[in-house]
Amino acid sequence: MKSRQLFTIFTNGIVRENPLLMLMIGLCSALAVTTAVANGIGMGLSMTFVLLMSELVISIFRKLIPESVRIPVFIIIIAAFTTVIDYVLRAWFPDLSKAMGVFIPLIVVNCIIMGRVEGFASKQPLIKVIPDALGMGLGYTWVLAGISLVRELLGSGAILGFQVLPDSYQPILFFILPPGGFFVFALFIALNFFIKSRLKGPGDSTGPVAAGAHSHHGG
Repeated sequence: MKSRQLFTIFTNGIVRENPLLMLMIGLCSALAVTTAVANGIGMGLSMTFVLLMSELVISIFRKLIPESVRIPVFIIIIAAFTTVIDYVLRAWFPDLSKAMGVFIPLIVVNCIIMGRVEGFASKQPLIKVIPDALGMGLGYTWVLAGISLVRELLGSGAILGFQVLPDSYQPILFFILPPGGFFVFALFIALNFFIKSRLKGPGDSTGPVAAGAHSHHGG
């Protein structure tokens, strides 16, 4: 039963409580970096690393952190791991780091991470925060990768630098501009709710308002 509960926690972040498609938080960086697949995957994995490590540390020391200073402590922990991933990208993946610019350092104020460490990791044992962080991180990553795939393919005709569409294809620049990001993101949300409605039937009341009622707003 415990393994099934852990699996449920893991899949929540990927599908049922996907931070982008369902909770609709962390949107600012998501729309900004998804002009290329490499950027989307890089941002997603960076976020996953920071989220996992922050949740682990906060869960381990949750009973030792005074209630009055928990938010500043959480921010310091998140900032420490954000700095680590920022320097790793600068050292080993300089082109990727340059392409994502300020959005890697801004992971420290991303609502997804702060929401999970405050609402979950600070109250749950270590065994539960690992699947939660991985599920939320991978849920964030696959949506970023999917949006990036559509935008890069239609906006340039190539994926990861490899020409996919024929040379006669005229790139649609709309998709690599901010309005194109909102448009593709809206399509992903619509497809997600369409699939959920088909799977659960007309009696299900789940919707964007119900799903996001308990979430934090912001980027």
